[in-house]
Amino acid sequence: MLEVRDLHAGYGRVPVLRGVSLSVPPNHIVGLLGANGAGKTTLIRAISGLAAVHSGDIRLHGTSLTRIRPERVVRHGLVQVPQGRLLFAEMSVEENLEMGAYTVRDSAAFAAALERVHAMFPVLRERARQPAAVLSGGEQQMLALGRALMSSPRCLLLDEPSLGLAPKALDTILDVVERIRAAGTPVLIADQNARKVLQLAQYCYVLENGRIALEGDSRRLSSHPGVIASYLGATES
Repeated sequence: MLEVRDLHAGYGRVPVLRGVSLSVPPNHIVGLLGANGAGKTTLIRAISGLAAVHSGDIRLHGTSLTRIRPERVVRHGLVQVPQGRLLFAEMSVEENLEMGAYTVRDSAAFAAALERVHAMFPVLRERARQPAAVLSGGEQQMLALGRALMSSPRCLLLDEPSLGLAPKALDTILDVVERIRAAGTPVLIADQNARKVLQLAQYCYVLENGRIALEGDSRRLSSHPGVIASYLGATES
């Protein structure tokens, strides 16, 4: 389980998050909704050790990850797929996947992780020798997700995975995210595509101005007037 308690965080001394608390239980997908500037990416980065934590606590399966270096966060099993994918464009697909496995020391474990990724995304096997730069947007997102899975994470953080994707490619990505959850890895997904997140996640938080404004079961939130008006592109008659 990932637990965040009363988190205040930002960049340098500039506060962005103001007392955020949330949890991602085992075998759950938890959604994080909010407009641009609400603090979604800052929250993902703070949990990952990439934004300054001013106060509060971050724990994964009871182990504190508060204020530890990003590479140690990954070694504890908390892995982020960042907004914009941030691939090594000139490196091959295979080399990008290898970069995701830098915490894996055993060759058999590496081979098993690579096989799991190829089973989820067969196109990555087909394009193994091609540079990441020539992949389509959907294929690049598959590679970014595959790279994160190479370390066999204990919890996965996804920041805006729908960004720039065609509907069919996004559906493929979200189908794999559900399979990841079903296999036992909890997922926190932050995305502006509220409709898709509410369909995918079991529980959601709504972040506004650095604070949790609303939370609850995804089906209940889907019918909440404020969520409908602000995030689902419709108003109640």
